[in-house]
Amino acid sequence: MKISRIVGAAALALSLAACGTSQSATDTAESADSVLKVGVSPVPHGEILNFVKQNLAPAAGLKLEVVEFTDYVQPNTQLDEGRLSANYFQHKPYLDDFNSSKGTKLSFVTPVHLEPLGLYSKKITAASALASGATVAVPNDATNLGRALKLLADNGLVTLKDGVGTAATERDVTQNPKNLQFKPLEAAQLPRSLEDVDAAVINGNYAIEAGLKPASQALVLEKTEGNPYVNGLVVQAGHEKDAGIVTLGKLLQDQKVKDFIQQKYQGSVIPGE
Repeated sequence: MKISRIVGAAALALSLAACGTSQSATDTAESADSVLKVGVSPVPHGEILNFVKQNLAPAAGLKLEVVEFTDYVQPNTQLDEGRLSANYFQHKPYLDDFNSSKGTKLSFVTPVHLEPLGLYSKKITAASALASGATVAVPNDATNLGRALKLLADNGLVTLKDGVGTAATERDVTQNPKNLQFKPLEAAQLPRSLEDVDAAVINGNYAIEAGLKPASQALVLEKTEGNPYVNGLVVQAGHEKDAGIVTLGKLLQDQKVKDFIQQKYQGSVIPGE
């Protein structure tokens, strides 16, 4: 009988200890979850998010950790793996293509800003000055390649197959009067390619990061009206309504953020709707 009671007491003690450990782990997890770890491209996303972190988040009771990436793959991969709470670097067409090709389930939550795609050159001062056979570097990911070709088409440099829109590839170019040679490169490499090519179509964030001024230096610049390429906040599917995500989404759309974007980037980055 006594042995039975001793064993029972020991079992109860172990049970209580286990419960205590479980509760402690839960508290730790909840504490960790109170900090939103957000992956960004350094410019302008990191600058915008750091503005929110320093000026708006404290009053909203939100803790942010800003994690910078220099490519367009790792922020989504790490979000899918649960190593990030959210990311902010991409537009929905890119996200849709990534989900489709990689089998991820990531969800676009809040639009924040637009970075107009532009054509840049260190050799000419007008798009019409591109010589026959000129080499034009373009982004090599599917959505931004189509977007780049549409920019060239909108400015009369090429003609695309009817209805292809931003899904265009080089095979959809039906007329190329200047016989332009396209050089697909990873988006982050495009600014550096300006030394080696005649012109390059560069994503706005990488243009700004390289010291280019889209509003004044782009030979041609993407139109903003009806543009689907607004960059925004992205989370794992199912986490759209998490309290911290909802709060961050509201802060990113705050008028103070829009004013910051307009004042800092002078038309090179435009607040989204």
